[in-house]
Amino acid sequence: MLTVASLLAASPAYSQNDETQRAAQEAETKQKLDSVRAEIKKIVDAQKETGAQKDAAVVALRDQDLKVAAAAKELHAIDQKLAGQQDKLQQLETRRDALNVKLTAQRETLAVLLRSAYVVGHGEELKLLLAQEDVAKIGRMLEYFHYFERARVEQIKALLKDLDALAQVHKEIDDETAQLTATRAQRADEAKQLDVERAQRVQVLADLDKQLKDDQARLAALGQDEKELSDLLAKLRDVFADIPKQLAGAEPFASQRGRLNWPVRGKLVTAFGAKSGDRLSSGIVIASNEGAEVHAVSHGRVVFADWMRGFGLLLIVDHGDGYLSLYGYNETLLKDVGDWVSANEAIATSGATGGQKTPGAYFELRAQGKPIDPRGWLKP
Repeated sequence: MLTVASLLAASPAYSQNDETQRAAQEAETKQKLDSVRAEIKKIVDAQKETGAQKDAAVVALRDQDLKVAAAAKELHAIDQKLAGQQDKLQQLETRRDALNVKLTAQRETLAVLLRSAYVVGHGEELKLLLAQEDVAKIGRMLEYFHYFERARVEQIKALLKDLDALAQVHKEIDDETAQLTATRAQRADEAKQLDVERAQRVQVLADLDKQLKDDQARLAALGQDEKELSDLLAKLRDVFADIPKQLAGAEPFASQRGRLNWPVRGKLVTAFGAKSGDRLSSGIVIASNEGAEVHAVSHGRVVFADWMRGFGLLLIVDHGDGYLSLYGYNETLLKDVGDWVSANEAIATSGATGGQKTPGAYFELRAQGKPIDPRGWLKP
């Protein structure tokens, strides 16, 4: 299992622009962590055996979540391929319809030509020639008939060429349909496998809930969650101080207050500051369908993209000048550490990782390391 320290070795971060604020933040974080550690020690001393069982269950949950995330990511890629194939199939059908219209018109022309050939073929050409006394007119008349004979041949050739083209289009459509069907079958197989893995994950979650026998064990888990996240954010500030305060060529994050799009569409089910166990929520939770795309609220760089206790698959974006946005409970992550993202770009798909009972999207904003209410920054 990756540690926070090893993750930091591969992640960019943000710098603080005021040493006084930085010192105050560090002091506040230390005080908070000391309090958390003291509470954890009280509980862990009496729950060592349960804690060991819980840790094993959490590791199993992490592994299962990552497997489900990989399968979901593959399904996401297949869906994109299916969309492209459907567009191509629509183009082929449009081309086929156009050829059918042309074919109908040429069939009508062919019918007229055949009737003309029948009439001329029954002596009309000879009668017309005998009726002419002028030798020059006779020559022109012969050339006239020969021209229409050649024209008939060329039009028939063109018709046959169009028929061949139509047959080729039919073959292309059939080939595309077969490929599309095979892809759909593959997608169905992937979905079945995903269902199996989800069932396994549900069982892991049930085992984890069984291990957490009382409120003290759950409080220890929540305290550990807070500690790990605080440690991560502190080290992100200290280790990676070389990220510019403002991302070049981009609008400063602070000036976008009240204009950010929501990361995912859905009902707000947990508000900022709402009580969660014995602590207050540092972010918000938005109800969403499992697999729905989660979007970055603004431009920035991914500084963390991995599984974290209590948050499941978590992605953190550094927007510069001390602003971070956090996206948790994800089913799968579409971006990696170091990737630059733009506003409204898909960065993950929502899920229920990290032990959540229902799917949703966790969203948090931090300024200089402190949680801030996202609703003051998001569009109404």
